[in-house]
Amino acid sequence: MSLAAARKGQREPGGRCMFVVGGESLIDLKAEVVLPDGGVIGRDGEGQIVMTAHPGGSPYNCAIALAKLGNDTGFMCPISADAFGDYLLGPLHEAGVTPLLGERVKEFTTLAVVNFDANHNARYGFYRQADGAIEAAKAIAALPEKLDLYQIGGFCPIKPDEAAIWLEIVQAAVARGATISIDPNVRPSLVDDFEGFKARLSSFLDLAHVVKVSEEDLASLDDSKSIEQHAADLLARPHCELVIVTLGDKGSRAFTAAGKALATIYAPPVFGDTVGAGDSLMAGVLSWLHERGLLVAGKLTGLGEGALNDMLRFGAVVAGINCGRKGCKPPTRAEVDAVLGA
Repeated sequence: MSLAAARKGQREPGGRCMFVVGGESLIDLKAEVVLPDGGVIGRDGEGQIVMTAHPGGSPYNCAIALAKLGNDTGFMCPISADAFGDYLLGPLHEAGVTPLLGERVKEFTTLAVVNFDANHNARYGFYRQADGAIEAAKAIAALPEKLDLYQIGGFCPIKPDEAAIWLEIVQAAVARGATISIDPNVRPSLVDDFEGFKARLSSFLDLAHVVKVSEEDLASLDDSKSIEQHAADLLARPHCELVIVTLGDKGSRAFTAAGKALATIYAPPVFGDTVGAGDSLMAGVLSWLHERGLLVAGKLTGLGEGALNDMLRFGAVVAGINCGRKGCKPPTRAEVDAVLGA
């Protein structure tokens, strides 16, 4: 695909231009009224916590970010028939994302209650329902016949029965020629049996060509290993060719068999919060690779320091612009180009 066509999200004759992101969508509930002493109260002064609702979920955010960067993107997740489900569909349609599962489900929309630590990093508590109502046959039937990339989302390995379904879907995407990426978003608070979770996650990692993890993810999985050791272990898996590790405000790192790189963050002029920063960075990395014809098994392994630096810089700008806003609001391609061209 030509660079111009990729930037516009257009397909060339006989070309393949479809990204699919599979995983959770949910509603983030955020406390709205904060007093100078840190207390949270309702607007009527009677001590209630007032919450605002925002569409979210790591795969949901990444799908929107990919579409806004000009990629033809499909989203694979059951959407509830409730009012929150209607709310989730709005930003997908606005960004140009195709919801691949058209039939709405009776289960209520999954909720995430968001708090922020002293460094403005989001911390979550989850109440899951609709995102777990996935059915393998319906999902596989909804996959495009040919697709460039299938991204595995955060919650997929958490429950054994759901993990088996999602693994079947990923294997179907592999059979359709997709490059596989994963952003696991390790959530120990959601997992009853962490050793079982790690075994299920390992099955997904064995299928992935691109692995993006946070420093916190790696510490949760095994805090006795350095980042370099974790990256080497991931690259030793059957298909992995590229590992990206996000470091919060310390930037990000990338590793291949041919090289490694470290990039700083892009700090927006006004800071909002970090919600969706990692999802935006992932979308930026995948877009950068795709535009250059590199998002193909066998081509990623040869990326050296220079290319990895450029890739991380692009992802950092996408993430940084998002961090200039409250909530996950990924930038358009024009906004990213404006920063890179400044």
